[in-house]
Amino acid sequence: MSKVVEVNDNNFQELVTDSDLPVIVDFWAAWCGPCRQVGPIIDELSEELDGKVKVAKCDVDANPGLAAKYGITSIPAIMAFKDGELKETVLGARPKQALLDAFAPVIG
Repeated sequence: MSKVVEVNDNNFQELVTDSDLPVIVDFWAAWCGPCRQVGPIIDELSEELDGKVKVAKCDVDANPGLAAKYGITSIPAIMAFKDGELKETVLGARPKQALLDAFAPVIG
């Protein structure tokens, strides 16, 4: 069962920037084909990294303020946060191993 949490304009600070764990956030939209491709990979990461990393999804259409704050102009945009700061961004659909490699410095 996926452990992905939904984040939005109201709970982003609590669930992401104030998190004790690193957080990977998938910024996506329902109409985005590549977003639908990467969705199952995000679910897998949430299971495999449980306890080490929090994994979240943010619908950019429903949360335009967050999309603007982080300068998201292309989706999927998968961002890794640690200690409340954005540390790494991956744009576009990528295989699971590519995401793990990109986020390894954040995950530890």
